[in-house]
Amino acid sequence: MSEVQVVKLSKAYKTYPSQWARLAEWLIPNSKPRHTLKWVLQDISFHIKPGEALGVVGMNGAGKSTLLKILTGTTQATSGHLVASGRVAALLELGMGFHPEFTGRQNIYMAGQLLGLSMEDLHALIPSIEAFAEIGEYMDQPLRTYSSGMQMRLAFSVATARRPDILIVDEALSVGDSYFQHKSFDRIRQFRQQGTTLLIVSHDRQAIQSVCDRAILLNKGKLVMEGLPEEVMDYYGAMMAEKEQHTIRQERLDNGKVRTISGTGEASIRSVALLDKHGKATEVIEVGSPVTLEVHVDIKQDIPRLVLGFMIKDRMGQAIYGINTHRLKREIIDLSEGDTVVYRYAFPANIGKGHYSIALSLSRLDSHIDTNYEWRDFALVFHIINSTQPDFVGSAWLDSSLDIQRA
Repeated sequence: MSEVQVVKLSKAYKTYPSQWARLAEWLIPNSKPRHTLKWVLQDISFHIKPGEALGVVGMNGAGKSTLLKILTGTTQATSGHLVASGRVAALLELGMGFHPEFTGRQNIYMAGQLLGLSMEDLHALIPSIEAFAEIGEYMDQPLRTYSSGMQMRLAFSVATARRPDILIVDEALSVGDSYFQHKSFDRIRQFRQQGTTLLIVSHDRQAIQSVCDRAILLNKGKLVMEGLPEEVMDYYGAMMAEKEQHTIRQERLDNGKVRTISGTGEASIRSVALLDKHGKATEVIEVGSPVTLEVHVDIKQDIPRLVLGFMIKDRMGQAIYGINTHRLKREIIDLSEGDTVVYRYAFPANIGKGHYSIALSLSRLDSHIDTNYEWRDFALVFHIINSTQPDFVGSAWLDSSLDIQRA
């Protein structure tokens, strides 16, 4: 059974005030400790079921890389324990296990044996590794001549040459061209369908939400949240904007979704509505019909600049469309406490049938990462139906015209 069980895992490194203190502790074994402990992981516990995919997110320094190194056995935990059953393949630091002076082919044999593959296995797998990596004649060139993208192609191809029971992937996949990233994630999805357990670390919201069943959020070495990928990524996005201890809160909606709200509060959303062509609030919209997003904003303190943005997301939390007043060059300058601003975005609902949500952002500049007055996920939920247009698939209605000539 390819499952992972982590129980109260902690990791600390010894820090010394000087090299002399380190030397003294080594030479005088019974003397008092001359080091302090720096804890990079504290009491981390989670369980990944066989065939499940878990995403791990967190800011730099949160402890993600240390956790993966413990899971793969390249470093030992200070306390706690883990159980990982089955054959583990890992893609961590780019080119780990490779030698720069060896050719790609030689590195395949060396890295493959580190993964537990025999020479006979590698002889049989070489053609498929070459075909998947697509680096051509560079296969017989020294690794030092490779670009970072080519190294990633080779490393991923070797690590996934045979379907592992457990696959651990770090940010290495963010290197390289979009073609190979899509190709890699297709292989990961195929492995998942065949029963591989997946643990993936990424800052890519789309990757986490499209591949993973659950996600955990690490912050300063502690597990601060575990749940559905969309809920965790919403909270993580709010944390990224929380540079001055702004408020972050989450609310459970009637439909079971979790709304994340964060910001400093100098400006606040009073109300939001989606209006049909008659100006009436609605939650059910016909494909292609004109709608208006109306947002009332209250100014709680004087602010120098205000930008309102909105983003439409599908039921999986993937962005469908987003725009803001900064990009439209319609920002408002010098607002005073007590002011009220009403925004009305008008657009045709040229999207596919299904359930959608709208996220809103009040900020000073283009991104809510810089001075986030308020960020609100699930500010509004609506449904698109199609009873008047030809049936189509996808998230965009292009209203294509057809001309046929038969010779």
